[in-house]
Amino acid sequence: MMYCPFCNEADTKVIDSRLSSDGQQVRRRRECLQCNERFSSFESAELGLPRVVKRDNTRSAFDQEKLRAGMLKALEKRPISSEQVEEVILRLMKKLRSLGEREISSRQIGEWVMEELCDLDPVAYVRFASVYRSFQDIQAFNQAIEQLKQDISANKKQSHDTEIEKK
Repeated sequence: MMYCPFCNEADTKVIDSRLSSDGQQVRRRRECLQCNERFSSFESAELGLPRVVKRDNTRSAFDQEKLRAGMLKALEKRPISSEQVEEVILRLMKKLRSLGEREISSRQIGEWVMEELCDLDPVAYVRFASVYRSFQDIQAFNQAIEQLKQDISANKKQSHDTEIEKK
């Protein structure tokens, strides 16, 4: 049963159903039988996500909005589109679901986020890492930046070697 968002009538009918562009949701076009207004609804499978085990060993439900907020904070004023952020979130959610575990540590989720941010935007990576790893001084920032430089250099070399092998 889907309530009409215009008149709150419970009696609506589905006019059309289609898969969304990513194939993860069904878009349903509906019409209210009372006021004849049309609206869309989206339906997706509800899959159980693992519970998050925090550093103090408390457990809580996984919160996708908390993940998004943390990433957006790190990406603030960076040239990254909202579509790119959503792609990262979808990849992380898929990874979480594919684990098949009932619990996952917040540390593991944080590491995955840092891996994604490292590829997406190095500045956002350092911002996120500074909060996630509780940097206490400039030296901690320098170490993270040096590690990032080494990782980027290694990735470039690996990409270059792969290109040579293809030829």
